[in-house]
Amino acid sequence: MNIIITGSSRGIGLELAKLFCKDNNNTVIGISRTKTANNTIKFGMNSDFIPMEYDISIINNDFKERILTHFDTIDILINNAGYLVNKPFKELTDTDFDNMFTVNVKSVFKIIQQLLPNFSQKSHIVNISSMGGFQGSAKFKGLSLYSSSKGALNTLTECLAEELNENNISINSLCLGAVNTEMLREAFPGYEAPLHANEMAVFIKEFAETAHHYLNGKIIPVSISTP
Repeated sequence: MNIIITGSSRGIGLELAKLFCKDNNNTVIGISRTKTANNTIKFGMNSDFIPMEYDISIINNDFKERILTHFDTIDILINNAGYLVNKPFKELTDTDFDNMFTVNVKSVFKIIQQLLPNFSQKSHIVNISSMGGFQGSAKFKGLSLYSSSKGALNTLTECLAEELNENNISINSLCLGAVNTEMLREAFPGYEAPLHANEMAVFIKEFAETAHHYLNGKIIPVSISTP
């Protein structure tokens, strides 16, 4: 399969790339702002791993061109990259707003729109969201913008399920609870998450490979704790 993973230099994205690369039949493009970090997972892998240095907050027309130099059809896209700021509402700035909505929502919109003609039949797009954006879930101080951006991502997922269905493309959103990643530790120093990135990656990989045969346009909570 041909697979694209954003945010692949660390955390869940890095662990997903490692898992997919264990299969000789997979070719994986791992997108991150830091190509050097991406290169670290190339060693010991049996399948093709292609590190792609790209800032998804600024997606230009060259994005699609660079993808298509490696393969011309896409079977799985995992929009994993995210941006999180933990800050009281009254202290949030326009820059905070722009950064979170650009990375967490607009980049997903731009990536899917550019690559739309190149998804294979019965392909699967998996958007990595958050329990903070899941309707009716517990909310936490300092995460108003982050949770709002993930809520927007969930609504975009539901809408695209209708629009992409005619192309036999499935799209689902996984709302993750707390996972022990660098991003979480940076936002919540000292908090011990119940799951590690490699554990969550096992679930996401299986979901990406199989769930689209049964689910489309679904917003799925994946959490064993609050948060």
